[in-house]
Amino acid sequence: MLLSSFTPDKVEAGCDEAGRGCLAGPVVAAAVILPAGYQHQELNDSKQLPKKKREEIRKDIEKEALHWAVAFVDPQEIDAINILNASYRAMQRAVDQLEQQPELLLIDGNRYKPHNDIPYECIIKGDGKYLSIAAASILAKTYRDEYMEKISKDFPEYGWHTNVGYPTVSHREAIMAHGVTPFHRKSFQLLPRQLDLFADLDGMA
Repeated sequence: MLLSSFTPDKVEAGCDEAGRGCLAGPVVAAAVILPAGYQHQELNDSKQLPKKKREEIRKDIEKEALHWAVAFVDPQEIDAINILNASYRAMQRAVDQLEQQPELLLIDGNRYKPHNDIPYECIIKGDGKYLSIAAASILAKTYRDEYMEKISKDFPEYGWHTNVGYPTVSHREAIMAHGVTPFHRKSFQLLPRQLDLFADLDGMA
């Protein structure tokens, strides 16, 4: 059973992101404030749950959370500031959108960039330890997957409706065959180094 809180009395917001390792699409983050003592028997790290269950739990979170928000950082911004800073920025934007400012942020992972003087705790594998972080992981993942499925309709060759932008063999084969799109992260290694085709692909965008 995941823990409902890190402290006994502070307003806590769990924060997590999705899509950091993808070749295409935004990085998406969520921030969630749950009621004190909140419990949910099935809420867990989004990576541990099948798609259908994530979507079911997302509805619970949106209904039962005191406050929640989701924020996107697009590929162009990722390329401009790098993926680590983009992940921080996505979480910061999500926190800024909350209707109540939290007194403590619970961040999934081991690093974070302070923002608005809000105290924070970095918790490695926090999405499998705290309900609020798990809830954020569910929202970030489901909103991002939904977005990738939507843009996949305009670029069906890349299989984003199933790989959601991750570097699968079929995704990289599609990049080789069709070039890059405006949704690809051009600062990333889109193809194995030995192919050294990035300059040609960039010209096809």
